[in-house]
Amino acid sequence: MPLTFDDLLSRARRLPGEGRRAILGIAGSPGAGKSTLAEALVRELNGAGEPWVAHVPMDGFHLADAELDRLGRRDRKGAPDTFDAAGYAALLERLHRETDGETVYAPGFERELEQPIAGAVPVPPTARLVVTEGNYLLLESGAWARVRPRLDEVWFCGLDEAERVRRLVARHERFGKSAPAAAAWALGPDQRNADLVAATRHRADLVVPADALTGPPPGAPGAAPSPSW
Repeated sequence: MPLTFDDLLSRARRLPGEGRRAILGIAGSPGAGKSTLAEALVRELNGAGEPWVAHVPMDGFHLADAELDRLGRRDRKGAPDTFDAAGYAALLERLHRETDGETVYAPGFERELEQPIAGAVPVPPTARLVVTEGNYLLLESGAWARVRPRLDEVWFCGLDEAERVRRLVARHERFGKSAPAAAAWALGPDQRNADLVAATRHRADLVVPADALTGPPPGAPGAAPSPSW
């Protein structure tokens, strides 16, 4: 039987152990639907009760534009060496370890500014499951190699390539690029990164087909209740 979104919800619910926080990674190329899937999972798992699932995107670890300018990497923003990979791996380790104390704060990313924002994402001690998503969760080079061992599972978004590029161009346009500039970036720097990410697909625990990448619309009934710690 084909994998469904409900199957994904059931699998995610089983990840946390008794008294232990789990971290689920959602990987995929730019525009593949990582954020959409992560947000749908978090929304449906939390339901209307006490939130027990947190969403921590990898994008908060983008280097600031000023640092990219200093390093001469601004023209390929989004490549693996334009992130603080070691900082991201350290945060994942901290999220596994610190479950009984205070809230852990992660950086966020403001798409309209295209800049990281420190301390924007709270992860309370009551969060039993953290969903994190990003391009390079399965990369084996440099500090990125520290990421995969800190994730309980990694799912890969298997969106059709033509549809992925179409969505990516539309997203660039939505955040201010002209149509020609959006296409040039999607087929240039983004495509080089996409090819790199696609080569890591075999390391995922699960490949999520396009039909299962989106959940029910917000407000739809049927969200699962929160499990106990």
